[in-house]
Order: sequence, then structure tokens, then C-alpha cells
Amino acid sequence: MSTEALLHDLRGQLRDGGLHGCLLVRDLHTGEELGIEPDTPLPSASLVKVPLAMATLERIRRGELDGATALDVPPGRITTAGPIGLSRFRHPARIAVDDLLYLSTCLSDSHAADALFGLTPPARVAEILHELGLRDITVRHTMNELMDTPVERLDASEVHLAHSLAIDAGTSGRGHRVPQLDTTRANTGSARAWVELLQALWTPSKIHPEVAERVRDLMAHNVLRHRLAPDFTSDATTWSSKTGSLLNLRHEIGVVEHADGQAFAIAALTESLVPAGSQPGAEALMAQVARELRDHLRQLW
Repeated sequence: MSTEALLHDLRGQLRDGGLHGCLLVRDLHTGEELGIEPDTPLPSASLVKVPLAMATLERIRRGELDGATALDVPPGRITTAGPIGLSRFRHPARIAVDDLLYLSTCLSDSHAADALFGLTPPARVAEILHELGLRDITVRHTMNELMDTPVERLDASEVHLAHSLAIDAGTSGRGHRVPQLDTTRANTGSARAWVELLQALWTPSKIHPEVAERVRDLMAHNVLRHRLAPDFTSDATTWSSKTGSLLNLRHEIGVVEHADGQAFAIAALTESLVPAGSQPGAEALMAQVARELRDHLRQLW
């Protein structure tokens, strides 16, 4: 199948599956890439925890922070479905910065992430990203601001209403009545911007090698492996990644490394057009499309 025919077919699969997808796959050795709407910015959701980890580790490297410093973290006491880790704790905890990095990145614990944002606020994370040559990812707010969505205000039986609002209340310029989905107010990045970040972490760049190695290790130990991981994990590959979810958004970024030495950076950002909270079919479809892009790119070069 030609590249043009493949892309046409994959766009159709996404549309038929109720997804708007923005994807990019890049060969980290050759730079060749293949994508669908890779330059469209979308709210980042929990993907922002990767630049947060980078900025925190860079400040540790510079001596501005100490990874062994223990912080008193208040309990999140969140009872709605979704959040994990400290977000659901009932009592205060004392946790070292290094361990907060693990919880934030590997478990996607938003309460742990906000403890780190308390040390390195969003504006400082953005500043460090710019210093490292990564200018197309915006970091504007903490994770706590993602927790106050229509889902938290509705009964569990009415979750579909929150998703209907997420789907229907946007503007042509990517503004939105739900502030967390408004690209002028939210943390944002395009598939290309996230692939650029992955390239900087996996190949020589302005990111210090020690920092890059730590972030790669954190992503390798991501415990949320229900989305792209089934299509990129095998005895002959390793899959290092970070997911992001918010209302109708389902994202994942990662790098698949093959035993033969090939490595591909992948960013799959999606918006569901179906007003439902649980959509395992959407998870499988975005993984399938990302896999087909990778397979085609692997065969071309």
C-alpha cells in the first residue's frame, strides 16, 4: 500500500471509530517520519508530567534541589473514579522528591505532580524547556486545575453529559467552554512537539545525559500500559511511555526500541467524538493506527 493510501485508510478508521487523531511516528536514527495532523496542538493532560520530571531533574543536577529532600504532602482525598496514588490518600505523607518523581511519572499521580510543581512552578518548567530548545510545549498550570471538570460535578450516571459538553463546546479556533480543553489556557503540545521532546531524550541534545537517562528510566517503568503498550511490547522490544487522559482526550507518547537497534518515537493524541467515559475500543484503535504507521515507516527505510 502506498503511503498516501495508508494515511487515507487510517484517517477513515479513526473517523469510523469516533476519534479525531493527531499522530506522528519518527525513526530516531534516520529522522524519517509519518503522521496524521502532527502539528495540531491539543491539551496535554498528564503528558505534562514528563517536562515536569525533566525540569525537576535538571534543577537537581544544577544543585538547586536535592532529590533526597522529604516533603510533607497533604492527602488528596479524591473519591471520584480515575485519580490514583497520593490523590486518594486519606492522611498526610512525608515523601522524598525522588519518590515524588516516581509517583508522578510512573503512576501518573497528579497530587505528587503538584507537590513537584510547588518546587518548580509551571512558568519555571516552561523556562527550562525553552533553555533546552523545546519551545512548542506550553506549561501554564498545575494538575490541580485539571481536577475541577464537569465530571467531578455530576453524578456517576451522568458522566456522558460531561463528555457531550467536551465534544460539543469547542470553537473552530480550539477555544472551549471547558477551560481545561481550551488551547489558549491549557498546557498544550502537538504530536510533533512531543516527538521532538522524545528525540531530545533519546538522542544527544541540550538535555544533560544524566537527566535524559533518568527520564527514560521513569518512562520505562510506566505502570499504565493499557493503551499503546499492547501493540508495542514484545520479547524483542521495549516500550517507554507516558499517558494522558482528560474528559474525551486520550493520549500517549513513547519510544519503542527494537532488538535490531531501530527506535521509533511515537505520539498519539486523540479526541473522542463519542460521549462515554469508558471506551476500550478507542484505546485499541489509537494503538492500531500508531502501530500501522510504525510498521509502514519501518518497511520504507
